[in-house]
Amino acid sequence: MFFYDCSTAPNPRRARMFIAEKGLEIESRDISMIKGEQLSPEFLKINPRGTIPVLITDEGNVLTENVGIAAYLEEICPEPPLLGRTPDERGMVFNWNAVVEQQGGLPIAEAFRNSHPAMKGRAVTGPVNFDQIPELAERAFRRIDLFFDLIEDRLQQSEYLAGDFFSLADITAFVMIEFARVVKRRIPEENAASQRWHAAIKARPSASA
Repeated sequence: MFFYDCSTAPNPRRARMFIAEKGLEIESRDISMIKGEQLSPEFLKINPRGTIPVLITDEGNVLTENVGIAAYLEEICPEPPLLGRTPDERGMVFNWNAVVEQQGGLPIAEAFRNSHPAMKGRAVTGPVNFDQIPELAERAFRRIDLFFDLIEDRLQQSEYLAGDFFSLADITAFVMIEFARVVKRRIPEENAASQRWHAAIKARPSASA
């Protein structure tokens, strides 16, 4: 296997945490998005979409999405289970992972790419340039606040997002919430359940991977 990483971006961090939780050591290369290396002809031959992370499997297949990478790694390294053990658990993991991506990850990315000066002309990932739309950032900030409410409500009912076990859904939420700092959004201090959950994951070795 070979892993294309980026130490400064949230999506590669999700894969990096998953790999660390599995205790795997995979040869890797850091692709600098700041330098635009993800759009180099060399990298576009590997992933024409110009996105990171990328995992090249032992069979030579190219996986460019976190869910695909997680599914592959869970199959070849079942322990510890991060996608659930039973049909119900797996359903909850994928359900909450999707909720986090759609209700948290998308607006956080939308706010960042449509408001941050460094993203001028790069409002959408990939090889095609798009101008920023300030109105999208304004809407995204409101959606981020709603996302924090949604997560708090869930964590008042459950130790982790998918149940009483740590999973891919928690990795996704943790990384997205950490990245929200670039748009000056953090878990509200009064959200006690979310604060407890965040501290517990922050203490895991994989959070420093």
